Amino acid sequence: MKLITKELATKLKAAGYNGTVPICKLFTPWGSATWLLTGEEDGILYGYADLGMGCVEWGGIDTAEELESVRGPFGLTIERDLHWKLTPGMNYAAQETLACA
Repeated sequence: MKLITKELATKLKAAGYNGTVPICKLFTPWGSATWLLTGEEDGILYGYADLGMGCVEWGGIDTAEELESVRGPFGLTIERDLHWKLTPGMNYAAQETLACA
């Protein structure tokens, strides 16, 4: 699966480094790492991340290509949550913590 579609890439680039509203959610199906992407600048994705330790941080994540190259057990890859929707009015860091559940 392509993590970042052309439509998502356009939205992420428009939001840029200063984007604060999550646009999409990525996760590891073999663990509890999750990312809420808020923007992209110079190829680097930005957003909220919890690598499975219950500690949410905002910052630069990686390039889409590098995330797509990650392989877990049995060759599993990072996936985009096709059913995730932003909950309006919720603190995004809290939402990221809830997204891990």
